[in-house]
Amino acid sequence: MSELLIPFQFPFMQSAFWAALILAPPTAILSCYLVLKGWSLMGDAIAHATLPGIVLAYIAGLPLLLGAFLAGMFSAVAIGYLRDNSRIKQDTVMGIVFSGLFGFGMVLYTQIESDLHLDHILFGNILGINGADLAQLAVIAGLVLATLALTWRSLLLHAFDPASARALGLNVGLLHYGFLVLLSATIVATLKAVGLILAIGLMIAPGAIAYLLVRRFASMMLVATLITWAAMIGGVYASFWLNSAPAPTIILLLSAMFLLAFARKTILARRAVSV
Repeated sequence: MSELLIPFQFPFMQSAFWAALILAPPTAILSCYLVLKGWSLMGDAIAHATLPGIVLAYIAGLPLLLGAFLAGMFSAVAIGYLRDNSRIKQDTVMGIVFSGLFGFGMVLYTQIESDLHLDHILFGNILGINGADLAQLAVIAGLVLATLALTWRSLLLHAFDPASARALGLNVGLLHYGFLVLLSATIVATLKAVGLILAIGLMIAPGAIAYLLVRRFASMMLVATLITWAAMIGGVYASFWLNSAPAPTIILLLSAMFLLAFARKTILARRAVSV
């Protein structure tokens, strides 16, 4: 029994577990909105677009998180502008913007000499999180959760029916760009843990799994949070024994949970038809 508790005895593992506890709620709740809005690719676009911001911030001597956040917001605004001023559909615009910015970031990275490890940027390094990193994560997560607690009903109405939200007098533009700010800030917070490539898994899978399991949105947010906690803590714990990277292990667990939820939904649907 004592052997099972070995991972909790190492300081770097303890920090990783704390990071998992902090990051799970904001990523899970935002993933519910992304799934309902059909904006899964928006999270992907913002995550990939942070790379040039990170590199440019490094060159300018600015905080890397600031560069990542500004780059993420730039990509969101660029997507909105191109969508509104062309005949191209939003998913196509997203693909063009995030691939272009990601390519730009890769070119920039190859042109500088730095101690930035590309693997850590792309795939994260949750085992390298220290006390200062945890404080940053806690501040970002706290601000995101506080904002969501105050505006979740308005954001939900905007997600389902923007026209009705506008008719009721809600500031649709503020809700739209405010949500993008929350999304960008949360993705930036996850970069240290899972990297910009795998961050999208945390921003989609929990909401998709919860959507298959429950019907009410409040229950969906709760289930998504519990699922994310289980996957992140379980992924970090399993990676210790498997000698694998924590971030891919976390995403693998989320993928397995999605398949289980999908199988359950399919079985229940077939039983209902047979009855």
